[in-house]
Amino acid sequence: MTVIIDGETLSINDVVSVARNFEKVDLAPDSGKKVIKCREFVESLVADEKVVYGVTTGFGAFDNVFISKEQSDKLQENLILSHAAAVGPPLPEEVVRATMLLRANSLSKGYSGVRIEIIETLIHMLNQKVHPVIPEKGSLGASGDLANLAYMVLVMLGKGEAFYHGERMSGSQAMERAGIITIRLSSKEGLALINGTQVMTAIAALLVYDSQILVKSSEITASMSLEALKGTARAYDEKVGRVRPHTGQVTCADNLRRLTADSEIMESHRYDKKVQDAYSLRCIPQIVGAGRDALSFVREKVEIEINSATDNPLLFPEEDEVISCGNFHGQVMAISLDFLGIALSEVASVCERRIERLVNPQLSGLPAFLTEKEGLDSGFMVAQYTAAALVSENKVLSHPASVDSIPTSANKEDHVSMGMAAALKARRIFDNASFVVAIELLCAAQGLDFRKPLKAGAGAEAAYELVRSRIEHLADDRILHYDINEAHDMVVSGEVLEAVEKVIGELV
Repeated sequence: MTVIIDGETLSINDVVSVARNFEKVDLAPDSGKKVIKCREFVESLVADEKVVYGVTTGFGAFDNVFISKEQSDKLQENLILSHAAAVGPPLPEEVVRATMLLRANSLSKGYSGVRIEIIETLIHMLNQKVHPVIPEKGSLGASGDLANLAYMVLVMLGKGEAFYHGERMSGSQAMERAGIITIRLSSKEGLALINGTQVMTAIAALLVYDSQILVKSSEITASMSLEALKGTARAYDEKVGRVRPHTGQVTCADNLRRLTADSEIMESHRYDKKVQDAYSLRCIPQIVGAGRDALSFVREKVEIEINSATDNPLLFPEEDEVISCGNFHGQVMAISLDFLGIALSEVASVCERRIERLVNPQLSGLPAFLTEKEGLDSGFMVAQYTAAALVSENKVLSHPASVDSIPTSANKEDHVSMGMAAALKARRIFDNASFVVAIELLCAAQGLDFRKPLKAGAGAEAAYELVRSRIEHLADDRILHYDINEAHDMVVSGEVLEAVEKVIGELV
């Protein structure tokens, strides 16, 4: 299928399809008409030598310098060359593809004043797999992701570097091999291409998609740990959520009840004298549910942002009006990404506490460190160390970037969002959290081995069976690195979630 962009209807799933699955992209015909009409408006402004920021003036602190129509095109090219000042390793291919898609989609709304050829060039690059080399650091997230986006435009000009079908080469060579004609920027176009939040939002869109899988997977591993530790699902009774009806809490509790339904293990200790479980088991709906609510908030903001016009100035040809504004400011994405990072950090934190309970014989009633050969073997001892290290790193990373600011451009840009810093941190937190969930998956499966022949609830058992189809019970010490990576692949790919949903239906 082809993803049609019109500036209004792009979804997070569309972003993932294009970024990861190389879905083809095309421009909606009606959007093309809006783009052409707005471009005609820009050209009339230039012809009449109207004073319009970034069109007939310099940029930033140079907004008081008038630029003649003869110099207008050179102004746009100079903008790209001078702003290509980012540093650090290249952004991943999927982030670059998502960025290009979001930039094309934003321009297709028809408020940015570019020629239709500009959008078509971005679309051709996506469809032909020309991926600019974009360093990850250099954006303040205020006038948009200026430095990063400049590298995208360099390749459109036949400059810079790109990956073409995975091979790194010069931008001109990549465009030539792909059969794409390079562009020459005209008035407003350079500014329209780099003045936006598309890099941080690209990372956010992919993270939201992945986080939805991770949060559900953490509920699955939590249910397995609950079973292995002979916990009770009593605290997840629907009456509890009825008197504190936070959506995330209610949903999480419902999922946990379904995951553990008809458990032979729970039935075996139904009449034990233990009154209640530790918080890391009893309060899963309250902790992970809060993460779910945070994720819902972030998803809403990302869905709005991917279909927004975020450059400056914005042009409204119907009203014959140009408005200098601040839609490029990334504060909404910065706060959202910080919020997401905090939520994922807490999902991992409570996950690590369950891992500790599983490996600690004083808390679990299981063999120490989940090994039959105590002393000779160390079992999952150091797997818990790793989880603890990742959780502690996330605590540092969870300090919000969005509360920071530093003035730039001779204090014209006197408050910045640090949205890109928030995005990079959130992505790192996600990576750490996903490994913690994977470690719990391994430890919980090992714990369930010791409860045999009793079976866990259908959902937890389905996850257990998937693990054991790929990873053997740890009877003797071996290199756990490979097991952790295998479990991690099953978590982040959605395989664990898919295996469970085949048995009990879709988790909300």
